[in-house]
Amino acid sequence: MSQTLFDDSHIHWQTLAGFDYLHYSILDIDEQRHIIDALFKFAANRQIVLHRHKVLNKTFVIQGEHRLYHADGSLKEIRPVGQYTSSPASDEPHREGGGEVDVIVLFSIRGGDGVLYEILDDAQDVIGELRWQDFIDLYAAQKQI
Repeated sequence: MSQTLFDDSHIHWQTLAGFDYLHYSILDIDEQRHIIDALFKFAANRQIVLHRHKVLNKTFVIQGEHRLYHADGSLKEIRPVGQYTSSPASDEPHREGGGEVDVIVLFSIRGGDGVLYEILDDAQDVIGELRWQDFIDLYAAQKQI
């Protein structure tokens, strides 16, 4: 039985300034229910910026290994292809990244019209936020491309 790899060549990946090793594509925003569905691609063998999830995130790994790291950079968890996870809001900071290949993860970000993610420096001080309105603005800009 042969394995078919996920072809992401038709996805219009976007980047965010200051977020190395991360590409995204917002698929849909349900403004009534406050749900954002997006694809995130994390680079192989890299870690993105330290952050906290301030709302519920449901994820499904489409390609590669979704790796989660403690704030100190040590490996916390590996989520393989096909794993579905429901993660409530948490004050525990972490980093995310890919394994040996770029990982592609479907995120369903749920529940809130305020801060969805806090961005932290290495001292775990908040240096930025991604808010509901930021995603709405990113989605509007993405649709214009």
